[in-house]
Amino acid sequence: MGSLTDVPGIRVGHVQKAGDGWLTGVTVVLPPRGTVGSVEVQGGGPATHETDALDPTTLVQQVDAVVLTGGSAYGLASAAGAQRWCEKDGRGFAVPGGVVPIVPAAAIFDLGRGGDFSARPTPDMGYAATAAAAARPEGHVVERGNVGAGTGALIGRGQFKGGVGTASVTLENGVVVGALAIVNALGLPFGTAATGAPGAVDADEAIAPLNTTLIVVATNAMLDVAECRRTAAASHAGIARALNPSHTLADGDTVFCLATGASALDRSDQAARQLSLVTLQSTAADVVRLAILDGVARAEPVRTPAGDYGAYGGQMR
Repeated sequence: MGSLTDVPGIRVGHVQKAGDGWLTGVTVVLPPRGTVGSVEVQGGGPATHETDALDPTTLVQQVDAVVLTGGSAYGLASAAGAQRWCEKDGRGFAVPGGVVPIVPAAAIFDLGRGGDFSARPTPDMGYAATAAAAARPEGHVVERGNVGAGTGALIGRGQFKGGVGTASVTLENGVVVGALAIVNALGLPFGTAATGAPGAVDADEAIAPLNTTLIVVATNAMLDVAECRRTAAASHAGIARALNPSHTLADGDTVFCLATGASALDRSDQAARQLSLVTLQSTAADVVRLAILDGVARAEPVRTPAGDYGAYGGQMR
């Protein structure tokens, strides 16, 4: 399957809390300095922070860290901790007197799943997850399953556990495309009996818990911000290929794209440029699909009374 960290320089850190009312966490993707990034939000119920700064028409081009968190909008506070770590490390947009780290974030809905609605990620957890990422060696193994932001993740209207998944592909030209997914979706993977007919919905969805699939796509290719934005948009096809339904009003589906710029694409003429980008973006969608399926590959039924997310019947492995 590979992982996001097959992209040279990319590191991932997880911090989570479980027990005593907690069932949530934070995952931070820490790219090498100078990484360009953008984002595309296509879900109807997103919880995000600093995504507007990644628009190709805005001032900044580089991303210092990406925070994926539980806790819905409350959990976005964890981005402040990641920003504090980046400032201490001297990462950020240079301004008179210092730097302003560019740390976009997105959250899944897992409020109350450990039993305490107020147990949600904090700035200190964001700081610790960033520090954990920085401490990892290049190419390290990424923990999967119920860790980090995937600690309290559920799929299929709360019937099964979701979690963290990751995958990568290396193209013939040496370009690496990796993805990391936090799968907390309303839908289920295609081909599972519970999904029913394509596009099938039922009355339960009208009162379903809020959901989200969060994705970070990374590549060592040299892309500008607009190309990152287009790659993020194309990558949403991977969510739609993996989950049924996807991009609903109850999902906050969000894809970040990071490009470290270590590998130049063939841009010798317009046809070569187009082929290079189409190949990369098509691959990104495929890798996103694989990362999502990796995140739910060992999902088990939630064996709790209706409405009680305090315990699970098994652990993702």
